[in-house]
Amino acid sequence: MRSSLEIYTLATSQSRVVLQSDRLIAAPNWHPSGDRLLVDCDGRLFWVPLGAPKLVEVDTGFAVRCNDDHGFSPDGRWIALSHHRDKGSEIFRLPVEGGEPTLFSPEAPSWFHGFSPDGKTLTYVAAREGRRVIDVYVKGDGPEVRLTQGEGHSDAPEFSADGERIYYNCDRDGHQQIWVMNADGSGQRKLFADDQANWFPHPSPDGRHVLYLAYPRGTSGIPRDLPVALCLMNPDGGDRRRVIEMNGGKGSINGPCWAPDGSGFAYVRFATS
Repeated sequence: MRSSLEIYTLATSQSRVVLQSDRLIAAPNWHPSGDRLLVDCDGRLFWVPLGAPKLVEVDTGFAVRCNDDHGFSPDGRWIALSHHRDKGSEIFRLPVEGGEPTLFSPEAPSWFHGFSPDGKTLTYVAAREGRRVIDVYVKGDGPEVRLTQGEGHSDAPEFSADGERIYYNCDRDGHQQIWVMNADGSGQRKLFADDQANWFPHPSPDGRHVLYLAYPRGTSGIPRDLPVALCLMNPDGGDRRRVIEMNGGKGSINGPCWAPDGSGFAYVRFATS
């Protein structure tokens, strides 16, 4: 077993195994209908029906070099995915039933991370104009808007349930910590400080929690196969607690992974070698 796709339920503080595979499964998203998950495997996207779990390939057309950055529009009609081409990662929009993707991001490299609650705006990270620094951007029907200004490596931006804030991680103070800002980029602040490298903040749909992944002290980048923790906190950064200790990292919770009702979340545990 290489990958174990699991669901953690808040009410019971227990996890259950959905699917185990010798393949590398990564980055589960929960469809708004609640009946299936979407995962990445070998550069392609797959459904995992919760009633009869198995990998069912999604028709993504030419997009067969997907990375772990994908998710659903709030109405469940669209999949946003990040696919690598010659210029780097680009963001595409795909009908949920599959087909040919259409380009969304104006430039490369760009990596999707979330939709606004009304489905009109995407939040993502990108590098522009030859800069190596990764910043947070948002884009609706108009031009993209840069919200961070190279203060550090910023990543994994997601809107709060009410659409008023964006949570993200940034290393501007030395190592990756969880930050929050207003949806227009103002009011940027670090929610807490500890010695862990903290990534992928995911606000719950009911507005009660934020899930994130904590790497061991001194971890650089987003490696896979390390002892990590999945942590919950209040939206203001308080009441932090480690709810799952496991072997994981990149691919465990890269994208939005909460159940539509906020009752739990999906994640991937990796087998230790």
